[in-house]
Amino acid sequence: MREAVGEPMNRGAMPVYAVLGTDEGRVSEEALRVFNELRPEGGDEFTNDVIEGTAANAEDAFQCCAKTVEALQTLGFFGGAKVVWLKGANFLADDRTGGAERAKTGVEMLLDELKAGLGDEVTFLLSAVGIDKRRGFFRWLKDNAELAVYDRIDVSKDGWEEEVEALVRGRAEDLGLRFDDEAMELFVQRVGEETRQIGNELEKLSLYVGPEGEVDLEAVRLMVPATRKGVVFEIGRALEQRDAGRAIALMDALLLKNEAPIAIMRASIITTVRNLFLVRVLLEAYPKLPTANRGAFAKAVEKLPEADLAWLPQKKAGGVNVWGLAFALEKAKNFSMPELREAMERCAWADKALVTTQLDGRFVLHRLVAGICAGGGRQRKAG
Repeated sequence: MREAVGEPMNRGAMPVYAVLGTDEGRVSEEALRVFNELRPEGGDEFTNDVIEGTAANAEDAFQCCAKTVEALQTLGFFGGAKVVWLKGANFLADDRTGGAERAKTGVEMLLDELKAGLGDEVTFLLSAVGIDKRRGFFRWLKDNAELAVYDRIDVSKDGWEEEVEALVRGRAEDLGLRFDDEAMELFVQRVGEETRQIGNELEKLSLYVGPEGEVDLEAVRLMVPATRKGVVFEIGRALEQRDAGRAIALMDALLLKNEAPIAIMRASIITTVRNLFLVRVLLEAYPKLPTANRGAFAKAVEKLPEADLAWLPQKKAGGVNVWGLAFALEKAKNFSMPELREAMERCAWADKALVTTQLDGRFVLHRLVAGICAGGGRQRKAG
């Protein structure tokens, strides 16, 4: 068995192949690639059997398995080699359909057929978006099949942006696209971890900027739809540019959609100000840190003495979350240390005002953003 993540499968002696994972787009793309690689040369639509694995209920799941078993036991239409592909099976996960006895019976029937061995001329390919890894079917695949797993990037974990960025850059290179840093940052936040969506948006950008094109911030803003996460991200970028008007307009758009003021502030404003402040502190404490590019800065920060990293934002899995700090590196130059200290104080005041007073949330956010973007040196009256 060879379990791969993001690697093409090599055809070997084993006649069973499986492409699994929670990333539907990657699973679909890789399964089609493997199918085209496996199918006999010169074959037509009668040579191979493709069984659609989308089941509406447990009985549908059983019938999918029954059709697959029948195809595995049947010679090709004109004799010779053939591929049987159970495509996009959605009844192997631990859910209502997959947990039903009728569906389990069908899967066990298919497993028994695979265990009995396939004919020399038959190759089996399975693609499935979800599968219960505790069940015998997955364990058998793991031990006996050529297996590739493509799981969706977990955006609940710190540092997910780095993983998505690496994926986007690889696909952008295939299309001849080049992103500047700000455009990439915004693209990642607007698209997220969905591989299929990433592919669709990159295709749109390729058509917009042309072959071998340069993707800038305006191209992403124009062509890539803004999600709630993307708007939250752009509020932070507007603050970094000291563009109060844009930040306020973006906040008002979220407030009109009934977004809570405290959620906007904690998700965007506080995070942005904190990262700018921490970068300034780092640069003052370690003036030799490289600032020419984000990658060099991030690597240098990670190599600092462990005792000096405890106060920096941490990943849940351990280690410093340097992604946000690295992206704040260039923008921190727009603020002095006194301005950022005052910005931190303003955030503390606004957080308390939103939680403990009856002040209008929109007023509090507008006042906070105006104060941050205007700079320090002004005395702030408590609201």
